[in-house]
Amino acid sequence: MQTIEWPSGKRVAVLVSVLLETWTEGTAPTYFPRTTPLKAGTADLPGRQWSQYGGEEGLWRIISILARTGIPATVFANALSAETYPELIRAIVRGGHRVDAHGDAQNQYLLDMTDEAQQRTIRKCLDVLEKHSGRRPEGWVTPVYGSNAVTHELLVKEGLRWHADALDTSLPRLQTTQSGSIVALPWSDFVDNRVLRASPRDYYDAYVETFDYLRAHERLGLLHIAIHGHFGGRPLMSAMFSKLLEHLSKQPDVWFARHEEVVEWFSALGVDRISAEQRFA
Repeated sequence: MQTIEWPSGKRVAVLVSVLLETWTEGTAPTYFPRTTPLKAGTADLPGRQWSQYGGEEGLWRIISILARTGIPATVFANALSAETYPELIRAIVRGGHRVDAHGDAQNQYLLDMTDEAQQRTIRKCLDVLEKHSGRRPEGWVTPVYGSNAVTHELLVKEGLRWHADALDTSLPRLQTTQSGSIVALPWSDFVDNRVLRASPRDYYDAYVETFDYLRAHERLGLLHIAIHGHFGGRPLMSAMFSKLLEHLSKQPDVWFARHEEVVEWFSALGVDRISAEQRFA
């Protein structure tokens, strides 16, 4: 049986995903710290303001933390985010991070669209992000886990090499469609909105405990850290994000990888999937 290891024999690979999300005019996220529901049809100005925090301030704080720790990230941005905050997109690129695709607007769900509308939406997102970042995205994350049976084939048709929508694996796998193959990366199981109404410390604890487990017990551990600009870019969450990255940067045997680097590593193996037997037997 082939022995598979991370580059240079590292024990754990760490990916950092940052989500830059924007809602269309007059709409807002479906939840934030408010605990009292509004009457149906009420314009939610505070919710709208909450959603704008990521582009106005949160992402700037996050990229400053990444710069201080020297850890690379991928920023998954809505096309509307790039159109609304073009200077921020340029700053992300100057910081050495990749900008990849996260749909047109955060309140537009691909699974509600016809196949043709999905294709137009995907293409528009790629065109806009290429215009503002100077590079056409190769990776994709679907907003709100909102893909359907044709979404990933449409990504292949638009030339995307990978997505991070996979929820059935903790390592990369090859996904085959009628139009070709695409590498599926696992999404994070624990994003900053999980602790929105609890203790931000839980964010730090969950990732550190997971990392410690993977390093101690698995040869191919992958820790995918994810954070939203409008949640995690606020000081109370950014403090935990900063502390987490500082802790991980001091640990041995860690590969701080960009998503495309993991895709290249996996593609070079020439396999469709790394079997559970190879990992755990």
